[in-house]
Amino acid sequence: MLKSKTKSKNIDESQLSHTKYNCLYHIVFIPKFRRKAIYGKLRRDIGIILRRLCEYKEVEILEAHACIDHIHMLVRIPPKLSVSQFMGYLKGKSALMIFENHANLKYKYGQRSFWARGYYVSTVGLNKNTIRKYIREQETEDMLLLQDKRSVKEYEDPFKGC
Repeated sequence: MLKSKTKSKNIDESQLSHTKYNCLYHIVFIPKFRRKAIYGKLRRDIGIILRRLCEYKEVEILEAHACIDHIHMLVRIPPKLSVSQFMGYLKGKSALMIFENHANLKYKYGQRSFWARGYYVSTVGLNKNTIRKYIREQETEDMLLLQDKRSVKEYEDPFKGC
């Protein structure tokens, strides 16, 4: 069972039955070929799916944001679960759930591989507030860059007629 406690030194701690921990990670991962796939209804669905999968593994999402072509998450992962184990689970299960809810994506992505193979992870020490601020402001910075660089046209579903 996961419980949160705040110490007098302003350091958040969680605990399992015999363990107290503060394992915070900043994680960034992208869709395959860094396609601009995370927007609109798909963005909301991805958020719901990722939250649900994190609840199953008792991973606490402290801050998260789905940008147009990548996802930032600040998470607290219990020490019984390695980061690579969690990311394999999160990306694998979420891809299956995304394709289950959005069948038309198989024409764009095929083979049920929605996410790119790697991810970025960084441990977060006492600079948690700085990371939270960075995650919140990331989309506005990306939008400014996007105005300068227009991306290559995305391929559409051939059965849509677009």
